Amino acid sequence: MSSVVNVVLPVFALIFLGYLCRRTGRMGPTGASELNRFVVWLGLPALLFNVVATSTWAQLWQPGFITAFAVGCLGVFGFALGYRMLQKQPLVDASLDALGASYANTGYIGIPLCMLVLGDEALQPAMVASIVVVCVLFAIALACVETGLHAGQGFARTLGKVSSALLRNPLVVAPMLGGAWAASGASLPVPLATLLKLLGAAAAPCALVSLGLFLAQPQPAGKVQGVWPLVGLKLVVQPLITWYLAFVVFELPALWAYSALLLSALPTGTGPYMLAEFYGREGSRVSRVVLYSTLGSLITLSVCLYLLPI
Repeated sequence: MSSVVNVVLPVFALIFLGYLCRRTGRMGPTGASELNRFVVWLGLPALLFNVVATSTWAQLWQPGFITAFAVGCLGVFGFALGYRMLQKQPLVDASLDALGASYANTGYIGIPLCMLVLGDEALQPAMVASIVVVCVLFAIALACVETGLHAGQGFARTLGKVSSALLRNPLVVAPMLGGAWAASGASLPVPLATLLKLLGAAAAPCALVSLGLFLAQPQPAGKVQGVWPLVGLKLVVQPLITWYLAFVVFELPALWAYSALLLSALPTGTGPYMLAEFYGREGSRVSRVVLYSTLGSLITLSVCLYLLPI
């Protein structure tokens, strides 16, 4: 149990410090947004670029891991989307709810957690999972949202909007550029490697503090329906699906199997809420899913860590 505390406590302590700084006024109402901009535009892109640029294709191409993790998140997304549609929700809002139930916080919590638990080698599965979340799951959700907003305007226009949004996302562009650099066979110049290392090292703590600042923001008043089923899908159903595929079906190597389970058991990231804000949709349910799943993951992640023979 002490090893679980040693791993989980630093991660959630950083989140709590961000929460405390916002609640006590040490950081203002724009703190979460500005720190998030640093993480999204500098810290995480540098980390992702560096990992991909210095890795081989054999290290990154892990079809069993990709399938186990992707089926978990995409299966939950598809189920939640279908269920919300049966409840006569608009496609846009149903897509945001489904994203909230399946969008693992791989960038803000997953990368530092996996590195603390499994060592620097776990950065590779965490990065692959981040690519699945950002490039596949988020892209599908964007396509659904844009389809709902531009129904009847044609497939080509919707596809163009989705593609444009993804190509402007630094978390998508960075690993693509890293892959191109790796394919060239060139080594990173020392000044560039040092710059990427400094930026990448700042990504994890800044991301966790930023999440704490976000969680400290006032929640919308009033009772919001349908939050706990989405939290249950994220914290219980998704990791169970991934565990079965990673450990039973594919029998992945320990590093990749443990990483798949931990990454699938992560709470919901802030992406769905940011998407709701960007499109001007009601974000109260998604924001509560982010909050409650983050608090609940303190228990579920501790259980996973306790049960894993690490």
